[in-house]
Amino acid sequence: MVDQIEKDAVCVGGEVISADRIAAEMQNHPADDAEAAWEAAARALVVRELLLGEARRLGIEPEETSDHCGRKMTEEDALVETLIEREVSVPVATEAEARRFYETHPDRFTSEPLVEAEHILFSASPDDAIAWNMALSDARGLMRRLRDDPDGFAELARTHSACPSREQGGNLGQIGPGQTVSEFEKALFVLGEGELCAEPVCTPYGVHIVRAGRKVEAQQLPFEAVDASIRAYLEESSLRRAMAQYLAILASQADIRGVALPASEGPLVQ
Repeated sequence: MVDQIEKDAVCVGGEVISADRIAAEMQNHPADDAEAAWEAAARALVVRELLLGEARRLGIEPEETSDHCGRKMTEEDALVETLIEREVSVPVATEAEARRFYETHPDRFTSEPLVEAEHILFSASPDDAIAWNMALSDARGLMRRLRDDPDGFAELARTHSACPSREQGGNLGQIGPGQTVSEFEKALFVLGEGELCAEPVCTPYGVHIVRAGRKVEAQQLPFEAVDASIRAYLEESSLRRAMAQYLAILASQADIRGVALPASEGPLVQ
């Protein structure tokens, strides 16, 4: 009976979700601490029970037994998928809606700036003061030679660099934001084409001589190139909102104990 359920038990409509089930579900909800993971797992199982209960109430039969990757689904998973497809409809995003989003958020649709990078690495640990100072001294000495003979960069890289890129004369290819350590990126992106960094660049890997090559500035992507991804994003956002509202309605109609779910008094917007 509902009145006999333990005070702290998690249940939906009088059906208790066992602590063992919640503990097993926790692995799917990583969190900063065990309490947060427990709460997330409990909410997920309550949502699942709400959806299964509604599907059974409506007499729905599962229509699919495989997911979009072709993997066989459990009967309960198929039942939930069929319920959502029937009860939570999301309109297809139009070109006009996608274009309006594109024009409203132009910064989201720019290509990343790219810089072709060349470097010579003197490997040393920052914790080894002697090795570190020797690397700095070697880098500064080689930089003086490069100022007199810029065309000798590739040969010096092949001879002195501790990086595998020495086989390409120190060329790392094109680098975009976030593709290398912050110290290297900060030094590289302020250089002009063909400019040698005035000071050695220190990173956790050692001491670098850095030179920038050809630069490609960030550019606005054409709408046609991002139309499909914008529509997918808009439809996914609509689905999330519709699902949240649908679950809120189900939660407001159910006797849920042990966890808090949002409730809604409004109708589901289809």
